[in-house]
Amino acid sequence: MRLLLLLFALTTSPTLACELSTPCPLADRSYHLREPDEWDGQSPLPVLLHFHGWGRQGDLIVNHDRIASATRKRGVLLVAPNGIGHSWSFWSPASRDTDFAEAVLADLRQHYPIDESRIYVSGYSYGSAMAWRFACETDTEIAALLSISGTIDQSTDCTNAPSEIHHVHGLDDTVMNFPFGPGGDTTFPVALWRRELNCATGTPQPQWQAREWLTFTRTAWDCPQGNVTLDTHPGGHFIPHGWIARQLDTLFGLPPTYP
Repeated sequence: MRLLLLLFALTTSPTLACELSTPCPLADRSYHLREPDEWDGQSPLPVLLHFHGWGRQGDLIVNHDRIASATRKRGVLLVAPNGIGHSWSFWSPASRDTDFAEAVLADLRQHYPIDESRIYVSGYSYGSAMAWRFACETDTEIAALLSISGTIDQSTDCTNAPSEIHHVHGLDDTVMNFPFGPGGDTTFPVALWRRELNCATGTPQPQWQAREWLTFTRTAWDCPQGNVTLDTHPGGHFIPHGWIARQLDTLFGLPPTYP
């Protein structure tokens, strides 16, 4: 499967006639994309590869105010693969969707000048779990994982862990339940990454808000092999306003703004 998809990607037209609600075909599958505002058509583009939630498709992502507004204003190419049956295969290793996402990136490289040092992966809900799986399995160098309200088994072996991890999860999430650790440990949602990056004790950070009705409690780990940031909030299962925008600002060394 991986070889067939990659071969297809390498033989596609140099011009993509797809964006926003028009999918980009790739073998028997497809993806959506959105270019950033005011791109000059030549400068290398950072990429945010975002996996949609269950029951959705990529057209929602490239039109989503809490995702696309963040990328298009920060010079980032937003790419949203379409899952088979509106879902993802992330429960077990060797996911078919890892191969597919690799092929999507290969296809992009034929049409856009990609900044290989700034390929970011994100997802929401089932898509967040798929982003975790992809981060563990991909051969692509991922600059950061930005995951929202979804994880995989914390005992999973992930020796290819990105060096920068940002995760957010609601304490009252009952869809992809908040994975409390022993004794109600609220740092357990990133236990896998803390183990893989050899992290020690986390440091509480100042609380922050993008909207006055939702406060984030942040813990950060400065690890020998990277950095892990966990934001928790008292709410449920949703993409928080301003969260992706703030993570991109942090990664780009910009003052936080919204959106």
